[in-house]
This record gives sequence, structure tokens and C-alpha cells, in this order.
Amino acid sequence: MTSPFTPSTSAPGRGHISVCLLPPSTPHLSTLSYTYPLKLISPSHPSQRAVLVFLLSYGGGLVSGDAVTLSADVLANARLALVTQGSTKIFKARSPDVVSSQTLNVRVEAGAALCLLPDPVQPFAGSVYEQRQVFHVDGATASLLVLDWVSEGRTARGERWDFESWRGKNEVWTLEKPARLLLRDNVILNGDGQSPLDQFTLESRMDNLAIFGTLIVRGPLFTTLSTFLTEEFLALPRIGSGSGSGSRSWHNETSSTDIDEKRTSRHQREQADGILWTAAAVRGFVVVKIGAKSVEGARNWIREMVQEVVEREFGEGSLLCLR
Repeated sequence: MTSPFTPSTSAPGRGHISVCLLPPSTPHLSTLSYTYPLKLISPSHPSQRAVLVFLLSYGGGLVSGDAVTLSADVLANARLALVTQGSTKIFKARSPDVVSSQTLNVRVEAGAALCLLPDPVQPFAGSVYEQRQVFHVDGATASLLVLDWVSEGRTARGERWDFESWRGKNEVWTLEKPARLLLRDNVILNGDGQSPLDQFTLESRMDNLAIFGTLIVRGPLFTTLSTFLTEEFLALPRIGSGSGSGSRSWHNETSSTDIDEKRTSRHQREQADGILWTAAAVRGFVVVKIGAKSVEGARNWIREMVQEVVEREFGEGSLLCLR
């Protein structure tokens, strides 16, 4: 039977977002389009500080061979927050050469800012997944806060890093032509039989971690957060040393005694939750690597570190994945 509808010319799994700033200073979602299996939702009354968009997929994840490509333009002085409503599930691959993938391409213009705080990716046993996120930013004034994390799988079913392969790459380039690479972060987690360390299972190599992630911070909007993360890392207790050196804090109104008490309390929670983290300053970025014994422990730690600045600059809805 011939369909009465005009054939679609849209490719599956494609989406586009465009955000601008209307006078005097109102964030505006000018474009929102998507095709199955991708779905995008934005609240009808966004925060006055940023446009909030939910990234969803029908069925809550990607089945074998699904490919999603999302592009976004954050125009001058606008702000965009991208969140999810739950972990992105990666279902078992039909065969090891059938890959599920997600690609994100974002342009962040002068004075604009992007906050990407999704729930962790949850790869099921036997899944194969690749993710690439590319950000083109104004070299001097654009701001980024990007969280990219992956969990061990379905613990209720006894899964512990039982997927075939998980690959994630984050790149940041300048908007100016010719584009210049500012940062590249690449994570490759291969299952058994795919690593030079074949005598060790992926589970054993992860050393009882339930989640592993990367936090990328850049730009003037997050200067205090970058400083805070760097100084808190330098203040961590070192092997053979005392309780860590003192440092400034982005909580300028807080006394040094209060800072030390908060820091000590957080160090105790980090030990209890099995939190391991490191921070490095690279070309104007601060890159944080974090591992934890539980997803909830990592969620609580990240929320404590970023909540104040994200709520202030993007609104509390931007923190949904950390609640």
C-alpha cells in the first residue's frame, strides 16, 4: 500500500539545538529538532540563566547498531545546559563488530557557556559502544563544564565491567580558523581478550571501582571552580605527610578554620566511598579523573564540588543527574 505521507528526508538519530540570547538578557531556544531514536525535550519556561534541554532515547538506551548524532550551537553570550533523565543504557551487541555510538558536536561562541552533566553511561554485558564529543569554542571567552562517566553495568544482574568495549573521546578545538586543538581526552576500556594485558580481566584492572569518569572545566565562568578543584587536589593528604597543606578557597566568606573542617569532612567521606581522584591544569583547562566504589558515592562527590557554581550560573535543573 502506498503511504499518503511525504517520505522523510531526515536521517535517523539526528538532532540539532540552537540557543541565543534575546534582549535584554533572555536565553532563547531558537532550534530544537530530532529523529528517532533520539529525543530532545526542553521545559516551556527555562531558567532565566540558561536554556535546559533533556537528552533522551526511546527505550532508555541504544540497541545494537544504533547511532545518534547531536549538534548544538550556543551563540554569543547564551548558556545551554544538557542533562538526561537516567543512565544511557547500552544493550548487548549482536556481534563484536556491531557498534552502538553517540556523537556530539557543539559550537560555543564568545561569552557563551555549555554545562553538560548527564547521568553515567551504563553498558550492559556484551555491549560495544563508542562516543565522540567535539567542542569548538571561542578561544578567550567561552566556558565549558563537561562530565563524561561510565558505570560497571547492571550490578543487580551481577555485571561488573562485562561489556566487550567502551570508547570515549573528548576534543576541544578553537572556533578560529584554522581550528587549533586545545585538548584531547581519550578513554578505552576493552573487555577480556582485547587488551595487551590479556592475563587480567577488565574487572580486575578496574580494581573494585564501580564507576570511572572525567570532568572537564574551562573558561571565565568557571574560574573559581577551576581554582577550587586544583587547590583541593593539592591539599589532599599525601603518603608520608600530614593532613595536607592549606590553600585558598572559592568560598571567600568562609574562614580558614571552616575550610579545614569542610575539607577534613570531605576527605573522610572520600575514604568511606572509595573515591580516587586527580586534577591537572592543561592549556587553560582543569581535567579531573575520578573513580569510586559506587555510583552514588561518585554522584555525591561531584555534586559537592560543582553544585554552588552550577546552580548560580545555570539553575538547579542543571544538576538533575547529581541528585
